[in-house]
Amino acid sequence: MQANVPLSAPSLPLAGIRVVEFTHMVMGPTCGMVLADLGAEVIKVEPLAGDSTRKLLGSGAGFYPLFNRNKKSLAINLQSLKGREVVLRLIATADIVSENFKTETMQKLGLDYASLRGLDERLIYVSHKGFLPGPYDHRTALDEVVQMMGGLAYMTGRPGDPLRAGSSVNDIMGGMFGAIGAMAALMQRQHTGKGQEVQSALFENNIFLVAQHMLQFAVTGKPAAPMPERISPWGIYDVFAVKDQAQIFLAVVGDTQWGVFCKAFAYADLAADPRTATNNDRVRARSWLIPLLRERLAQHSAQELTAVFEAHGLPFAPITDPQHLFDDPHLQQTGGLAPMELPDGRPTTVPLLPLMLDGQRLGLRHNPPKLDEHGMEIVRGLGYADEEITAMRKDGILRSAAFEVAAPNAAPTP
Repeated sequence: MQANVPLSAPSLPLAGIRVVEFTHMVMGPTCGMVLADLGAEVIKVEPLAGDSTRKLLGSGAGFYPLFNRNKKSLAINLQSLKGREVVLRLIATADIVSENFKTETMQKLGLDYASLRGLDERLIYVSHKGFLPGPYDHRTALDEVVQMMGGLAYMTGRPGDPLRAGSSVNDIMGGMFGAIGAMAALMQRQHTGKGQEVQSALFENNIFLVAQHMLQFAVTGKPAAPMPERISPWGIYDVFAVKDQAQIFLAVVGDTQWGVFCKAFAYADLAADPRTATNNDRVRARSWLIPLLRERLAQHSAQELTAVFEAHGLPFAPITDPQHLFDDPHLQQTGGLAPMELPDGRPTTVPLLPLMLDGQRLGLRHNPPKLDEHGMEIVRGLGYADEEITAMRKDGILRSAAFEVAAPNAAPTP
């Protein structure tokens, strides 16, 4: 299969939409990334020292390059009146403002929705918070905080050992819902001529993720067991240890598949056993059936099992580390990975949004921007003359080479 050619910028659905974002970490930047991938011009407003996310280590090292692709960068001192004047002029050209800072921070800068909506009734303002307005909205939230209090860590871990999910699921999904809300507001603006505030929150996103388990209790009257202890709805739905200390996930999720599975492995005894006749029978038989299958399947290699399951249309999955996905043949051949340059100049590839429009992927138009990479372009576009820009750089309002020396004393801004 040939790699898909990404859609060109004018063909993208949000071409012509300008977004100004005051975001950091994951949630807010994800919203901007989705809008940017869909064609919007997204301008990331950063402090003179840059978004602190650029410097994260460990599991945060990938945040900035992933969630800030397809954007432009403007570094500016928002603690100054002149800096705020420049940003307000920029917002006057925008369709959407997106932020994920504390409400009081945006209020002090005069960049909250209440302050901005009076300047332009068509403006759409997307606010990403820990909690929607209510008893908890004063709390500081993180993905892990809401996973713990929202039941997800309980469901992921073993009994008595809550465990966060292995990705920033609430931050990412919260940003996605912010983008969905922004697009809904754009649609409504076509009819009303007015913008609105969109709010997305980590806690409420987490509740949406565990809603299936809440409704499981509503239907059955029994609390949902953590995933390692759950009663699977399928007879065979497990990770199996096989030859050469390998592991593979195998599933047989229906009666037809059970017949195919037994025939493929010549398990005539299991096919004829009345205790395995239906899926629900096999669920009840798991206490003896799974150990028996573990013993039998352990005689095969992961490659052998992959070949049999794939040939017969049975569900299976290798157990894969994230770094090996760069070499995944499906992602490579279908255009799921796009070439990208990291901010330090090194080449890599990056996963694209998991969707296609008119048979094509949404590609990479801009690498994650270097700090203030587009500052001159953006400020000139607002009507400032070069001498004004030079003066603002000299006065510490816009970033300049001299800032590298003064950076330790620079005031923090969102």
